[in-house]
Amino acid sequence: MNPLKSFLHPRNPIFRNRLLSVISFATLAVLFFASVCSADVLKIAVDDTIQPVTVEYIGRAIDTAAKNHDQAVLIEINTPGGLVDSTREIIDHITASHVPVIVYVTPAGSRAGSAGIFILEAADVAAMAPGTAAGAAHPVTLYGKPDDTMMKKIENDAAALMRSVATRRGRNVDLAESAVRESKSFTEQEALDKKLIDYVASSEQDLFRQMDGKTFKRFDGTSATLTLTGQPVTIYQMTLKERILSYIMDPDITLIFLLIGALCVYFEFNHPGAVLPGTVGVIFILLAAFALHLLPMSFAALTMILVAFALFAAEAKFASHGVLTTGGIALLTLGGLLLVDGPIPEMRVHLATALAVSIPLGLITAFLMSIAVRARRNKQVSGAAGLIGEFGIAQSMLAPAGKVFVHGELWDAVSTIPVAAGDQIVVRQIDGLTLRVEPTMATRPAMA
Repeated sequence: MNPLKSFLHPRNPIFRNRLLSVISFATLAVLFFASVCSADVLKIAVDDTIQPVTVEYIGRAIDTAAKNHDQAVLIEINTPGGLVDSTREIIDHITASHVPVIVYVTPAGSRAGSAGIFILEAADVAAMAPGTAAGAAHPVTLYGKPDDTMMKKIENDAAALMRSVATRRGRNVDLAESAVRESKSFTEQEALDKKLIDYVASSEQDLFRQMDGKTFKRFDGTSATLTLTGQPVTIYQMTLKERILSYIMDPDITLIFLLIGALCVYFEFNHPGAVLPGTVGVIFILLAAFALHLLPMSFAALTMILVAFALFAAEAKFASHGVLTTGGIALLTLGGLLLVDGPIPEMRVHLATALAVSIPLGLITAFLMSIAVRARRNKQVSGAAGLIGEFGIAQSMLAPAGKVFVHGELWDAVSTIPVAAGDQIVVRQIDGLTLRVEPTMATRPAMA
């Protein structure tokens, strides 16, 4: 028989084994490439104010979706608004994304307020759940209104950004701009009817079903379609760092960290060597400083907080019967309220937090400082210095040197005034192991 035919014969065990190996390898390769090519929908949830941590989270998700060749990024959003600079960075990430970005305001009761509507309009596909709202995007400043010219510039800049994203997405430009200039807000049905959004959907699967096969306009002017029904949805979580930063960037938490840190550092200064309070204080202050670096901080408010602690210290020294402490608490409260100059109430320190922290902290600090000052003023009662002012009995004639009995001990002593044995003396000074004493008024010899 031909050797080749003999080798290829199905009953040849070598041929059968090699054929099975090839089939197994091919099967694994097909499964591998199928898993690589099956693009998921990457989903993230933004349920917070718009700030630098949000920028990092969204940007990282979009980059990951591009690397994984996912079909789309789904951003579920519920936000009262946030910082203008952070909003612009998020819009840049969305408009530059190679992967289509869907922004979906959900669940019912959620909103895309202020900065949120900018992000909603910038999306490739904009959708809202029933019972949601979007709008009220007029730029605001918290403390101190700019002059009319500056305010007009800020408003025009925000309106231009809204016109830009709405135009490129083919949405209702005039109505989108009215959310900025007139602070208008819209329900989900109003937004759909007036072409601010593309869909109203009760769930993400309902949204995917409505989107299937429909064309939408990308930011570069091209058209695209998606078929997402039944596709796996992968939830993309925040990193531990992002979760921690998101927590401490709450202005209320930032203020609490700052004041607790200051109190711990003060305690360390008054009790050197305690170590633990100083360590905790430095950590809390550094965390607060990092958050304030990312938030719109008011340096005037920080100065008020420092002056408040100075007033607490002054109360302990001058004993104003609470006047300085009251002034310090008032300054600490005001400084806390003004510490974060946020554009929306959710990005400011609340009055209840400022009062709840300032009043107890002011009273505790003033109390600790008064104890420390009193301790420094009190006469030393231990060691050799504790003998100053103590009374004793002359054990021998002091003329000028002799022996005295003070505090249960026998001391060498000298006196400029003669003292008879058995008379009472008072210690005025210590020179090494010798006491300088004087007779008490009752035992001084009468003047001639």
